[in-house]
Amino acid sequence: MLTISKENYLKAIYKHQEGGNVSVSASNIADELQVSNAAISKMAKTLSGEGLLDYQKHKGVRLTEEGEKFALKVIRRHRMWELFLINVLGLTWAEVHDEAERLEHSTSEFLINKMDEFLGFPEFDPHGSPIPDINGQLPELPAVLKMALCKPGKTYRVARVQDGDSQMMKYLTRIGINLNTKIKIIERFSFDHSINIEMKGHKYLLSEKVVDRIWVADE
Repeated sequence: MLTISKENYLKAIYKHQEGGNVSVSASNIADELQVSNAAISKMAKTLSGEGLLDYQKHKGVRLTEEGEKFALKVIRRHRMWELFLINVLGLTWAEVHDEAERLEHSTSEFLINKMDEFLGFPEFDPHGSPIPDINGQLPELPAVLKMALCKPGKTYRVARVQDGDSQMMKYLTRIGINLNTKIKIIERFSFDHSINIEMKGHKYLLSEKVVDRIWVADE
């Protein structure tokens, strides 16, 4: 059985690889999990010894097929809990991440499968992220584009938001950004990678950190 720290490590690597990275640097994982590079290297060696990671010093880490299976199980539990907390208990999408982080480590596969059935076998969580099914398979993903690559003058709809920062999610909720919200790109600023948008008749300047966590689709 994996410990909480091991599960968090595998999940963090998967999320970085999900973005298209073949291997993930220890510093990226250290920043996300808020631990030292030394601690990350030690964990990488441990998980490599257990056959869950391909690890070479100074060359980053990559999940093995077995490591990816474990990561997807954790992600399935997390995203299923987020959907349950919103749809059944009425929490907001800004509130569910931290609760799901705690619950994902203590929930049996039996209970998650029952929740899956109760919720109607959902394919996406409240933030638009895909939910792995009971076999670890992901649904067919819609065509999406990182907001950072959007064209000025064009209107898009929000298709996915990477959660993990409750303060950012509260900010998005406050200004009215949710899934399927229509957003017009006014201007992109190369010097700090922020974007000026128009939404529901109001203009907002989104920082690089916010922009980097949002995916959109054509209107």
